Amino acid sequence: MLTVSVKWQKELFPKVEIDTSQPPYVFKCQLHDLTGVPPERQKIMVKGGLLKDDANWATLGVKEGQKLMMMGTADEIVKTPEKGPVFMEDLPEEEQMVAVGHTAGLFNLGNTCYMNSTVQCLHSVPELKSALVSYPSQKSSDLDHTSHMLTAATRELFNELDKSVKPVAPMQFWMVLRKKYPQFGQLHNGVYMQQDAEECWTQLLYTLSQSLRSPSFSENPDTIKALFGIELVSRVHCQESGEESSETESVYSLKCHISQEVNHLHEGLKHGLKSELEKASPCLGRSAIYLKESRINALPRYLTVQFVRFFWKRESNQKAKILRKVDYPLQLDVYDFCSDDLCKKLEAPRQILRDEEGKKAGLKAKEKTSGSKDNDVKMTDVERPSNESGESSKPTSKEDKKSHLTGIYDLVAVLTHKGRSADSGHYVAWVKQESGKWIEFDDDNPVPQREEDITKLSGGGDWHMAYICMYKARTVPM
Repeated sequence: MLTVSVKWQKELFPKVEIDTSQPPYVFKCQLHDLTGVPPERQKIMVKGGLLKDDANWATLGVKEGQKLMMMGTADEIVKTPEKGPVFMEDLPEEEQMVAVGHTAGLFNLGNTCYMNSTVQCLHSVPELKSALVSYPSQKSSDLDHTSHMLTAATRELFNELDKSVKPVAPMQFWMVLRKKYPQFGQLHNGVYMQQDAEECWTQLLYTLSQSLRSPSFSENPDTIKALFGIELVSRVHCQESGEESSETESVYSLKCHISQEVNHLHEGLKHGLKSELEKASPCLGRSAIYLKESRINALPRYLTVQFVRFFWKRESNQKAKILRKVDYPLQLDVYDFCSDDLCKKLEAPRQILRDEEGKKAGLKAKEKTSGSKDNDVKMTDVERPSNESGESSKPTSKEDKKSHLTGIYDLVAVLTHKGRSADSGHYVAWVKQESGKWIEFDDDNPVPQREEDITKLSGGGDWHMAYICMYKARTVPM
């Protein structure tokens, strides 16, 4: 790590740190935060000419305490004449964000699109942001230092995204993420390698589940479980010996397994809830094949689905990608995948939704019937935070206290991958805003999209295809 001073116009910025393990573009992102000059407009004088984004620090000869000269113009705020029209650029950044209709993008710090897309999807969960705001700055004794640092860095990054309309450089977050999980700091020829977005998503949620469950955190003790946890109950059966047992586990995502028979998410989820295991059979005294069949026994507020598109190709000794098109809905009904106990809990709330829909269509309310078997059902959206038991986790009113899950979910975020290998390609986040508008977050470039184009990210070619889908629960007051 080098420390230099930077002269720009009439200003001098002393003690600017350079992480020489990262490309100069990252240093330019730091200067953008200090000066407001976008990286592409910066001209920094070094030995031999101008500093290039991908130059090698080792060959540039920059020394400790050296003064660097930078030229470039910052983004200017246009001043309006008195009593003239108000331009968006004249508004405070918080008001600009409201006018634009979305939060800020994230600079790519060198193959960090996997991290940026993960952050943008999780940043769209308001309940997670609220929990992080309450997270204490002082580390509790039962939590390791890197977990605390990563949680605090997530809180600060979410805060920056909410306050800015200009792209944010997630420097601190990335540094702490690499310290906590060294696999994200792998280098190839001196450049940080592309990593798997699903692995980043899983590791970040695991860390947050530990820190937000700490005794010093007085909010909901199981915040992440309430938001994302799915409880599965499984029947494990050996046809050869007749042995049978039951297992319960908690996961943060459902898997959509892709095969020649799978054309739709519903079919892939059905495959994902069945698996074969080989384990020791006490009855047979040797290994045997067991069939594991799982059902959902408790649902979260946000249901995450991972499309299992990557697999290890033995002949080429590398990760390969399944490009097959798998359609997914804007509204997902998981009733078919639930245990009998959970289905019974869902029936009454689902009937209320059907009655509401019937009223809108001018029909009389029907008597209570069993849960709908349709895969995709459009119902009235009554949003209340609910935990896995079907009742609110943090009641703030009598109405909230009676809020129940329905088993029906609305799509709110899609993380896509473009390319043929998990070790290369590009990740992008497509996130639904509170206004209902969809935004494509391609690193530092947020672009509005039409809702009808979101379901076209289903694969079948070299275009972006869904890798992770996040759905938000519809609930009803009862």
